[in-house]
Amino acid sequence: MKLPSGQQSPTPPAPATPRPTQTNEASQPGRETIALSARQQLDQIQLANRETILARVAEVINRQGSGSAEVMLEVRGKPLQVNAAIGATELTPGDWVKVMRAGNELQLMGKLAATPEAAITKALAQRMLWQQSLDSGLAKLMTALNRGLVPELKPGQLPTARGLQPLPEAARLAIETLLARLPASNTLAPGAGNQNNSVQQIRQWIAESGLFAESRLTQTPSPALPDLKLAIGRMITSLLAEQGGNPATSFNRLMPLASPSLAQAPLQFPQAVVPAASSEPTSVGQTLRMLAGMLNRITVNQLHSQILTARGGGDTPAPTSTLLMDLPWVTPQNEPKLAQLRLEQYKEESSAKGRNEKRAAISEWRLNLAIDLELAGALNFEVSLRQHEVSARVWAEKQETLKQVNEELPLLRRSLVELGLEVTDLECRRGSPSYPTTKLEHRLVDTRA
Repeated sequence: MKLPSGQQSPTPPAPATPRPTQTNEASQPGRETIALSARQQLDQIQLANRETILARVAEVINRQGSGSAEVMLEVRGKPLQVNAAIGATELTPGDWVKVMRAGNELQLMGKLAATPEAAITKALAQRMLWQQSLDSGLAKLMTALNRGLVPELKPGQLPTARGLQPLPEAARLAIETLLARLPASNTLAPGAGNQNNSVQQIRQWIAESGLFAESRLTQTPSPALPDLKLAIGRMITSLLAEQGGNPATSFNRLMPLASPSLAQAPLQFPQAVVPAASSEPTSVGQTLRMLAGMLNRITVNQLHSQILTARGGGDTPAPTSTLLMDLPWVTPQNEPKLAQLRLEQYKEESSAKGRNEKRAAISEWRLNLAIDLELAGALNFEVSLRQHEVSARVWAEKQETLKQVNEELPLLRRSLVELGLEVTDLECRRGSPSYPTTKLEHRLVDTRA
């Protein structure tokens, strides 16, 4: 196996054997019990023979002589204690290692290198299974705003004796400000895309999506900036302050609440539409866990974008930069929905006519927008812009919507021409497009001395 640096892969260290709950080395039946226990543990984490997987070092329990140690690994969210012969490999809690099942043993193939891409991959792996869908989370926040929160049970208190408590003032203000700035579906009429106020609204919508929170803070260091990610942080701080104690320490102890669809396919674009959230009030603890999951969702989009951008610019046709984001909006019935956006830039050098002429970089922008409307159903838009040439394709799942979109295409063509663009292709198709699925690549370091 070749490493990205071009060096040969290191010889794998001695295998790590899952530690059984009972051992008996004095007899043959005891050895069978050990093998059965190890096999059962590996089967429980659904790891097939010769399959490799990324595991997190949760704890180095006991470092023994001759380079061996007892290590607690987290594999697919489940703990697995192993006796590992790791040689001179430095393993510390939080490290990510690549392991392979070989019969009833695990072989340590290597660990993530300390490179910027590896750090992003590690952060992404830690968060991607703990994402809460933003639309369902916003629906719960609307309920909390209108009806309040269920207070936590106190010792000796019966559930029936509890009443709803209002949100803390700071949290209420953050939610009200956030919801007031969400775009509504009836604010953008067909054909209004070339109007300055509509363009400005869309720019604001994207800028405040949370994807650019950190870069905006460096430009304007104010925590009161209108931004989805910063607003969630203000809500969390306010709720934790009401509970007493250190907000930072308390937040780190929270287990984020995850949406099932995001846990099953954490890096998929677009994500499947999730059912509407229950309108029942939640407790303070449940709300904090939900907010933590929403924060993870935005952070995953940020890290996912960085991973895809880091892979671009090679010999194969790949985007040199990629942005993935969720854009919340509300229906006329004040129900939160999501539009999912993927924006990619492709760069290539133009051919120079003369020997001394410099080659200019030509950019092609590709935009994919996925949205699910109550009456029209699921719609996907693919737009490509290369200098002054534009092409667009619309995908509709409903036959009635397909017919309606085809009737509106002349208006879309006219609007694009009025913007000074040359329309090369414009069509609508039935169904939905297919998008590539991101697979995390793990760069390894030599695990020997």
